[in-house]
This record gives sequence, C-alpha cells and structure tokens, in this order.
Amino acid sequence: MAQTDILLEAGTNELEIVEFWLEEEPREEDEGQNYRGFYGVNVAKVLEIIRMPEKVTKLPKVAHPAIMGTFNLRNKVIPLVDLSHWLKKPRVESEPPKVIVTEFNNVCSAFLVSGVTRIHRISWEKVEAPSAYVSTLSEDSITGVVKFDDRISLILDLEKIVAELNPQLGLQLDDSIDWGDSVGYKAIIADDSTLIREMLHETMTRAKFSVELANTGRECFEKLLALKRRSIEEERPITDYVNVVISDIEMPVMDGHNLTVRIKADPVLQQLPVILFSSIITDKLRHKGESVGADDQISKPEVTELAQRAIALIER
Repeated sequence: MAQTDILLEAGTNELEIVEFWLEEEPREEDEGQNYRGFYGVNVAKVLEIIRMPEKVTKLPKVAHPAIMGTFNLRNKVIPLVDLSHWLKKPRVESEPPKVIVTEFNNVCSAFLVSGVTRIHRISWEKVEAPSAYVSTLSEDSITGVVKFDDRISLILDLEKIVAELNPQLGLQLDDSIDWGDSVGYKAIIADDSTLIREMLHETMTRAKFSVELANTGRECFEKLLALKRRSIEEERPITDYVNVVISDIEMPVMDGHNLTVRIKADPVLQQLPVILFSSIITDKLRHKGESVGADDQISKPEVTELAQRAIALIER
C-alpha cells in the first residue's frame, strides 16, 4: 500500500484509517465462532501492510514479551510487536496474519495483527473520544472510537505502546536549560492525550509561559474566539491574551490541520503563530502543515525545542 496514493488534502478535517482485526477465542455469546475485535490506525502512520516475514530474529533480551524480535525490510531492521499479546488478548490464527509497518515519531515499528479489512475515510467529527471507563479498561491505549453500522472500531494509541516498550522513544524533558527571566508569554495547547498535555504544560511552564489547555481542536478554537471577543470589547490586541497556539494534529472532532486553517482565515487570530506538534510530522507529510499555514512543525520526541521555537516565533 503506497502512502502517497491515499493521502488526504490537509485542512478538510477528514481522516483515513486502516481498519484491522485481532482474532480472539470465542466468548459465550459467539456460539463457538472466534471473536473479532476491530481497531484502526491513521493511514498517515502506515508505510505498508505485508505478510508475516519468513524470518524474525529474536532478541537476546527484550523489555516486554510482546516484542517478537526484528526483521529486515529493504535493508531496514524493524522491531515486530504482537499487538494481541500487548493488549492481553489470546491470539487465535484462522488465517495467515498480517503485519502493519508504521512510521511515527521518526521511528519505524511493525505490528502483528490477524487481518486487515479496508481503509475508511471519515470526518474527525465522527471520531468520539473514549469515555473514562473505556480508557481505564484499555489502560489509556485508545484515543478514539468510531461507530460503524455493524461494529465499533477503536483507534489505538500506538505512540503510547511504542513509548512503553522503549521508554527512550518517549518524550523526554531536558532539565539542563536555564530559562532565566523569560518574558511571560501566553500559550494555548491542544492535545487529546492527557499525558502529552501534562508534559507540555510542564515544559512551557518551565519556560515561563502561562498555559491554557484544550482537549480538542474545537475546544481550542472556541477558547480563541472567546479571547478574540474579549480583545475587541476591551480594545486591546489579541496578543495581550495569547501569543502562540500549539496543537496536535490527530484529535477527535477537529484536527490540528483544520484548526490551523480556521485560525489563519480569521482576520484577528491569523497573526498568532501556530506550531503543529505531532508524531506524524515527517519529511513526507510536512507539506500538509505548510499548506494550511502552520508557522512551525515539530515531531513529538523533540519536546525540548518546543518552547525555544515558540519564543523565536513570537519575537520574530
């Protein structure tokens, strides 16, 4: 599956997901039939879908039993994760499994699944945030819920899985920076991950920013519109209330690209710099952020650079 054949135009608030299933042992209500749980992953993270490699080299020591080993794909060594094992579901094989090869946070990983159904194009408005109960049951590994006519597909937080399998690939704060007496700029941060929001809040607060958080792009835009109304009523520039917007791209209801389009189309808000901070910012996909008018784009592992580049944009 060639990624370039299926990329969406940026800013339309649409998402394409590769839907796959994990086959499990029958439940009581399944009348002896194996149960299939359906899941999804953003097409932007998928390099290709392949058959199970003939040779998987086991590693001498692994951090988690879900790591099956590594395999060679066109001279690139890629770790293979048994997704069923990670989700604590007994895998049943009724047909040859598939492997989804991904790239995000500038790292390639592969995930063993039972099979792949198809690619779905949907609006982010159709993606519901998981309830607190569902999040707890899934150990916060689900970022969205998509309801189809005959089933529910769960969008998995593959970044969280990879970061837990290899903590060095997660976000790392750099404690060595001395921010001194930086000016107290104001930032609004939009991200649907509680963990990321908290880490970004800590990062920007260390850099002497005043921070306001939003869970989705829509919530962020509503906060910006409220600040715009206040600036007009009080006859003060919008920069008295907010100096920079930092947004994830993948978010339920309204994604970061669509949020950026709305900000840059507004005669008052358009002067605010927008930084897209996402795991799917790669050399192949950077043009999408540029096309919607983002002022900067940072891949998620590079969290230390965020405050520095935000200050540079504000003072430019």
